[in-house]
Amino acid sequence: TSITDVLSRFGADVVIASVKSDGELVCKMSRGIKFMADVTIDEAAKEEWDLIALPGGVPGANHLRDCPTLIEMLTKQKEQKKLLAAMCAAPAVVLASHNLVGKGHTCYPVAAFRSVLEDPVDDAVVVKDGVITSQGPGTSLLFALSLGEQLYGKEAADRIAKELLVDR
Repeated sequence: TSITDVLSRFGADVVIASVKSDGELVCKMSRGIKFMADVTIDEAAKEEWDLIALPGGVPGANHLRDCPTLIEMLTKQKEQKKLLAAMCAAPAVVLASHNLVGKGHTCYPVAAFRSVLEDPVDDAVVVKDGVITSQGPGTSLLFALSLGEQLYGKEAADRIAKELLVDR
């Protein structure tokens, strides 16, 4: 939720899609918090996106990894050289399992996730080759600011970081 809040501050039109196969829009995060998605993944697949960002957490990352429609969207996004982003478990569980992330990215710092990334780094956020990755809950504001910077520029990101009292 912090990512959607920060991107909204940039002026982004944030759309949250549910990958639930039954079309249900109510989703539950890894800690049991429920939120309402805006659209189903099938509806989202009909649109073009400047950025597709994946949240982390398990089992959510597993659901993302196992959604063929999402994987098609991510593959298309990468082929078109548009932005992809993932944090926490998602860089390893989703992007790496579908060869959508290159060398030198980051994820939640546990061996099970790091072992599937090629040359993982310990940075809070990595922006490389059109893919933005981040470590986890504690780095989510920096992640969101990096996403905003990629879309709206450094000046806007610096201004919003200052408003949020975030040092970057």
